[in-house]
Amino acid sequence: MSTSSVSDGILKFATQYSFYSGFILFSFGVIGNVLNLLVFIQLKLFRTNRCAFYITIESIFNFIYQFVYISLTVLISIYGDDATERFFIWCKLRYILGQTCGLITFYMICFSAVDQFFSTNHHFHLRQMCTLKLGRYFAFIFICFAIIHSIALGSSYNIQPTLGCTISNYVAIQYSTFFFYPVLIGFLPIVIASTFSVLAYYNVRRIVRRQLPIVRRKSDKQITAMVLMRVIIFVCSVSPFDAYRIYSIYVPTSQSMPMAYAIGRLIQTVFAFINSMNSVISFYVFIIFSSRFRRQVQSVLVKIRWQRWKYWCCLINNQIDPNNNTELRNSQMKSEENI
Repeated sequence: MSTSSVSDGILKFATQYSFYSGFILFSFGVIGNVLNLLVFIQLKLFRTNRCAFYITIESIFNFIYQFVYISLTVLISIYGDDATERFFIWCKLRYILGQTCGLITFYMICFSAVDQFFSTNHHFHLRQMCTLKLGRYFAFIFICFAIIHSIALGSSYNIQPTLGCTISNYVAIQYSTFFFYPVLIGFLPIVIASTFSVLAYYNVRRIVRRQLPIVRRKSDKQITAMVLMRVIIFVCSVSPFDAYRIYSIYVPTSQSMPMAYAIGRLIQTVFAFINSMNSVISFYVFIIFSSRFRRQVQSVLVKIRWQRWKYWCCLINNQIDPNNNTELRNSQMKSEENI
C-alpha cells in the first residue's frame, strides 16, 4: 500500500471521526447546558450564589460554542474539511468565536473555584470580600477582555498556500506559542482552578466547626464538591489539546508531507474532541457526583416546569380559577425548600 493511499485513509477517518463526534457533542452539549441554565436560573437557592452565577455564564458560552462546533461538523459533511482553508472570513471567525468561548469558559471555572475558596473560608473578612455585585463586575470586565483579545489574535489568522488556515504574523506566532496556549489558556487557568478548588475543599472539611445554618452548610458542601469535580475534568480535558496546539504552531506541518500532515490532523481531531468535551460535560459531572443536584434537577423538571406547563395548558383551555397562580407559586416554593 502506497504512502499516499495510507495518508488519504487517515484523513478520511479523521474527517468521519470529526463529523460523527460533532453531532454527539452537540446533542449532549445542548441538553446538558440547557438543563444547567434551567436549574441555576430557576431555583431561588442559586440566584444569589456567586459560584452559581459563574457556572451560569459558563453554560451560556458553552451553549454558544456548541453551535460553533456543529457548524464545523456541517461544513465537514459538505466540503470534507472544516472549510477554514476555503473561506477567508471563516478562517478568522472560527478562531475568534472559539477563543472567546474558550477563554470565558476556562476563567469562569477559575472564578467559581476562587469564589468558593473565599465563601467557605473561616476568616469572616475574607468571606465578606467577594460579593455578587463585585462578581458581576469581574465577569463583565473579563468577557470584554476575552472578546477584544480574541478579535486581535484571530485577525492574525490567514490562509497559507501549503499550511492552510494558520497564524501568519511573526509576533502573533511568538505570543501564541510562548504565552497564549501555554499560559493564558494552559498553565494559568489549570493552576488557579486546581489550587483554589483544593483549598475550598479543605475549608469545607472544617465547616462543621463553624456556627452556620444547616442550609448554608449543605449548599457550601454541594457547590464545593461540584466545583472540585468540574476542575478535575477541566484539567484532564484541556491539557492534551493545549500541548498539541503549542507544538503545531511552533512546528507546523506542510501539506507537501502527506503522511505527517494526515497524522497531525488525526491527532488534532482526537485532542479537539477531548477538549470540546469540556463544554459539554459540566451538567453530567454535577448530576453524577452530587445527589442533591440530582434532586434539584428532578424538582425543576417535574415539580416546577411540569406544573407550569400544566398551568399554561389549563389557562389556554380557560379551565383555571384565580387561585391557581398562587397555588403554583406556593408549590414551587415548597419544592425549593425541600431540596
